[in-house]
Amino acid sequence: MLRIDDISFSIEGRPLFDHASAVIPAGHKVGLVGRNGTGKTTLFRLIRGELALEGGAIEVPKGARIGGVDQEVPGSGVSLLDTVLAADTERAALLAESAGATDPHRIADIQTRLADIDAWSAEGRASAILRGLGFTEAEIHRPCSAFSGGWRMRVALAGVLFAAPDLLLLDEPTNYLDLEGALWLESWIARYPHTVIVISHDRALLNRSVGGILHLEERKLTFWNGPYDQFARQRAERRAVQAAAARKQEATRAHMQSFVDRFRYKATKARQAQSRLKMLERMVPIRAPEDAARTVFTFPEPDTLSPPIITIEGGATGYDGRAVLSHLDLRIDQDDRIALLGRNGEGKSTLAKLIAGRLPLMAGRMVAARRLRVGFFAQHQIEDLHPDETPLAHLQRARPDEAPARLRARLAGFGLGAAQAETVAGRLSGGQKARLALLLATLDAPHLLILDEPTNHLDIESREALVEALTAYTGAVVLIAHDMHLLSLVADRLWLVQAGRVRVWEDDLEAYRRMLLGEDPAPAPPAPPARKAPKAAADPLSALRAELRRCEARLDRLAEMGARIETALGDPALYDGSRPGDIAAWTRKQAEWREATGRAEELWLQAQERLEAAQG
Repeated sequence: MLRIDDISFSIEGRPLFDHASAVIPAGHKVGLVGRNGTGKTTLFRLIRGELALEGGAIEVPKGARIGGVDQEVPGSGVSLLDTVLAADTERAALLAESAGATDPHRIADIQTRLADIDAWSAEGRASAILRGLGFTEAEIHRPCSAFSGGWRMRVALAGVLFAAPDLLLLDEPTNYLDLEGALWLESWIARYPHTVIVISHDRALLNRSVGGILHLEERKLTFWNGPYDQFARQRAERRAVQAAAARKQEATRAHMQSFVDRFRYKATKARQAQSRLKMLERMVPIRAPEDAARTVFTFPEPDTLSPPIITIEGGATGYDGRAVLSHLDLRIDQDDRIALLGRNGEGKSTLAKLIAGRLPLMAGRMVAARRLRVGFFAQHQIEDLHPDETPLAHLQRARPDEAPARLRARLAGFGLGAAQAETVAGRLSGGQKARLALLLATLDAPHLLILDEPTNHLDIESREALVEALTAYTGAVVLIAHDMHLLSLVADRLWLVQAGRVRVWEDDLEAYRRMLLGEDPAPAPPAPPARKAPKAAADPLSALRAELRRCEARLDRLAEMGARIETALGDPALYDGSRPGDIAAWTRKQAEWREATGRAEELWLQAQERLEAAQG
């Protein structure tokens, strides 16, 4: 059992914990949640004894081993497998001692202990953990120096999982994992035989892997039984009750105070007034719950382009003359929400770079709409920010002619207020850096937004705000993410990148999760379709209705665009001779609009006919 008893702690005069208490029963899996900057990682350091408490105590069972991932594995010449095996220090010490031991009794003790800790299956267990985190059989025998920092973080995570401490502290463990690794980790945590506390903003992990939530808010700790969704529902109910009680008490206080003010000095009512005054003094104030500042993302709205915005026919792409993906026949429209699925190393990021125009075709043909603007966000872009420059300076470089007030408004639209606007990037939190990078990626109002792991470093409130922003966004979205909650709410098309091909995944995300965890056999990949396929083969009518709705939405947007064009062409000021170029531009837009409308109407008719035929 882990007992946190009445602790207090401050950093640079800012209190993070004020008489906070909680009890974590032995063997429980607990999610530690709270907004960015509230002190979750600091609590881990306090539990490990790295920081001294100002008050209170943290009690860990005597002799309990505490494990966590602090930093990545150094780039040494030791193989990944041997690095992970070395993380079990007891096993390593016993093996080293057994090599030189001569006392028969000590040798027997060593062998007995090695059998007790299952030392002889260690290599197989370590290999299974590394494979679960995305390494191939060949890669686990390569030296750590052959891998980048993000991959070495996975090795560090594999080491602590292999060591199997009695109390496992995991701080955002999925940040360096892809979807497959995150799903594997969810399953692993759920089966772990000891206590786990995990800091995570991944709702899927917090719903499937933990049985309790430890919430850090207003410098206090509150333990809630159940997964995250149950916690969120119960907390919302409690906050509503607390707010109602506070309003009721305030009304009662106002009524009593009014009576006291009116009759305090009136002889016939003085005693009653004094009684109410004493009641007011004894009344314990009920404080309404504080509403945190709403988290926002405000994506600029792009203009509408004629569909499709990108087509690829017979495409192939890769690196250094070697094709990673081939036989690509794909189409993207501006209303698409596409999630890229596939195991690590299959080519999801390669496809994203091709679509973004950052990787050339090696074969085939790719056609992009005229005036197409593409926004691209990847995790490495956070590291590319200038650490000694403020967010405002980053925007001034990108928009030198824009007024500072306008730039500050843009920052505020991504949750970066006045204080963050003037803070150098090196001192911003990971979530604030991610917001800045997302702002820079969407600055030009892209028609197509490609997001490669956008939720790393974002807290749960920020992830929900991102979902809302992407839902309202009128451009196309291509997503690579390990956050199943985000994918399930945003994506309406699933592309599976597998064995060098890209095809439509014709089932849902839950079926994909089961397949990855080995609960369902992986279907043999058919030839990739050149056009969109229904999202779910199990319900063809639903897919056809969804396609018809997309066609209708496209026609609605084109109708709005046509109205704007007609208004512009009907403006007498357009023909006063001062803007001859504008007449040509609007006339060209009108021609493009008519062509796009004709194609959209044809697609709508085809969708209507297919639905009617399916309905019989």
